[in-house]
Amino acid sequence: MLRKHFASARSLLEVGCGDGFVLAGLRDAFPEMRLGGVELFAEGIEIAARRVPDAELVQADARSLPYDGEWDVVGCFDVLEHVDEDRKVLDEIHRALRPGGGLLVHVPQHRWLWGEADRISHHVRRYGRSELEGKLQAAGFRVVAASSFVSLLLPLLALGRFRRRLTPQDLARQLAPPRLLNEALERVLGLEQALIERGVSLPAGGSLLIAARRR
Repeated sequence: MLRKHFASARSLLEVGCGDGFVLAGLRDAFPEMRLGGVELFAEGIEIAARRVPDAELVQADARSLPYDGEWDVVGCFDVLEHVDEDRKVLDEIHRALRPGGGLLVHVPQHRWLWGEADRISHHVRRYGRSELEGKLQAAGFRVVAASSFVSLLLPLLALGRFRRRLTPQDLARQLAPPRLLNEALERVLGLEQALIERGVSLPAGGSLLIAARRR
């Protein structure tokens, strides 16, 4: 999505960069790009600094970003669903971007999937596509592409989410399946990735990925 929609970008800020896992992937894919990360927790910043030593890392709240018109692209991956004031975060991202800059945002999708796993993960909400697109437009963005993700595996995801009395240990086991099963699931997700790369917008799925541009 970054290559396709924001090919001229020379800088990217990840809001909620955690331990730098995504930033490390971006560094491998875009070795010349200026990378930055904002993270609320100091522990995440410490690990991210080891993973991506040349990234510009700042400990800050997503609701109060220390930037004004500075970045070509902002990435916000699995962050908005944790914040009550998601519109405030989008306003801050808008301010941090240069005019015409891009936003890549990834969130959990479908309210009917809400379950114990969301509560364990400290989610505030799951999004509908029209809901998130409306909030982006209200914050001054124009949506340029959108697709669901984890679509082919949606029935399996739903079965796991509707289990009763799910514990943190149950969730941890779901996130670490046996190797052969994990490889099979990765192949399915690889197919979805190939479809999205070709411009297919998958209509339903556990997650939603949107590319938008600051007006």
